Amino acid sequence: MLIVLPPSETKAPGGQLDPMRLSFPELDPIRQALMDQLASVDVETMMDQLKIPATKRAEAEENLALRDAPVMPAIQRYTGVLYDALDAATLPADALSHLAVGSALFGLLLADDHVPRYRVSAGSKVNNKTMKAWWGKAVTEQLAQQDFVVDMRSGAYQQLGPLASAMTVRVEQADTGKVVSHFNKQYKGELARSLAMAPNIADAASISDVADLASAEGFQVRIDGQQLTLLV
Repeated sequence: MLIVLPPSETKAPGGQLDPMRLSFPELDPIRQALMDQLASVDVETMMDQLKIPATKRAEAEENLALRDAPVMPAIQRYTGVLYDALDAATLPADALSHLAVGSALFGLLLADDHVPRYRVSAGSKVNNKTMKAWWGKAVTEQLAQQDFVVDMRSGAYQQLGPLASAMTVRVEQADTGKVVSHFNKQYKGELARSLAMAPNIADAASISDVADLASAEGFQVRIDGQQLTLLV
């Protein structure tokens, strides 16, 4: 089972001056083309194209030299509420092996892939081309090779590699049925951590299996087709 997380706009700085290490080599031609295109324009043009505010100019400048930038594991590069709840630094290697991240720049990453800090989002346009157009069916084809996918990506990132057979997750208030927005990422991070740590995760191959794992960890869940609703 592969749990696919959304990336974060904020990313940890630093890392080691080592080469990038990326899984899913079939995605490399698009990755390389995107990095080439980013490096071919000046900072002002890039900021305009990617809608990067002036206060984030330094992040735009990092896009110009991605191949020479410090790298760190993807699961440590991404930050924010979901990743705080995931607390990847305390996860064992076998749990991390079940985690992936959807990325506008890299398409799909495994937790231990080594990546630089960058500033490209699902809503960006590179060379006046949407990220959905850049990725086409490439990410979907990689996800389709997985035994079972738990897709926790946001809608914009799901569009970069939709997979009809994937299980999605919705967070809902148990008493009102309303979608939880403010703490959505926190609950998804907690669920991802619990699933990755579950003793029987390797045997999970359906939404029913995932619901059983979540229930065993104390989550209240409901199955709605291919969607697992987390009741909080």
